[in-house]
Amino acid sequence: MRYEAPDTIDQAVQMLAEADGLTRVLAGGTDVIVQLRSGMVEPDLMVDIKRIEAMHAITAEGGGFRVGAAVSGAQLGEHEGVKALWPGVVEAVELIGSTQVQGRATMAGNLCNASPAADSVPALVVAEAVASIVGPEGRRDVPVDEITTGPGKTTLAKGEIVESILLPARPANSGDAYLRFIPRTEMDIAVVGAGISLTLNDDGTCAAARVALGAVAEVVLLVEPAADALIGSRLDEAALDALAAAASAACRPIDDKRGTIEFRTKVAGVLARRAAVIAQTRARG
Repeated sequence: MRYEAPDTIDQAVQMLAEADGLTRVLAGGTDVIVQLRSGMVEPDLMVDIKRIEAMHAITAEGGGFRVGAAVSGAQLGEHEGVKALWPGVVEAVELIGSTQVQGRATMAGNLCNASPAADSVPALVVAEAVASIVGPEGRRDVPVDEITTGPGKTTLAKGEIVESILLPARPANSGDAYLRFIPRTEMDIAVVGAGISLTLNDDGTCAAARVALGAVAEVVLLVEPAADALIGSRLDEAALDALAAAASAACRPIDDKRGTIEFRTKVAGVLARRAAVIAQTRARG
């Protein structure tokens, strides 16, 4: 295996584009290093992007924040602006691993690892986050919900790297939340995850909503019927029941040692309902 640590994004792109065989990008490394040690992958080229200064930046942009691909969970969790604007996203990222892992794990890495159970992805999807991708053909912006196509698979072409993720501005009276179920109290993979973002009208009714579920399909699901159940309501019991039913109906999980199809389907509705209440409380200020 050849290891490279370029100083610029253009150098990194060129290395990946010209490489033969399997390549991997090293941001935090909390997934890829584990895969290497377990023998799951044997890349011919590893490109470490941590020396690229822009990858570590969190910058204000258009009322939102652009987060570099090498920004760690610990760094994101200490940024008051991001926490105030998108608390659900920050909470989701902070669920990745232990305190030690947080010093390395990145939001972009969590996305590009393409696990259906990735904690940050449902929160990013409901936030309408956009990934900025750099490759041999130039730059392009892609909504986060269009990045993954299946377990371990993404739409990134050869030589392309996620340089940053834009968390956009949001209207007044808005809130978001992310919840997951895990067998243990911490340091585990989501059996089910649910992210919700919503905006309230001045009269308290729901003007807009997005609902996303993780670990219940081959990719994170954006569930429009669940969002529709909230829009126009005050999130009363009937609306929350309809939300839960729509969330459960959208699930297409598998049975495995961590959870059954029946369990995951039920919990998806429960978590979506709870996350909606938290998001509503935040939207009210």
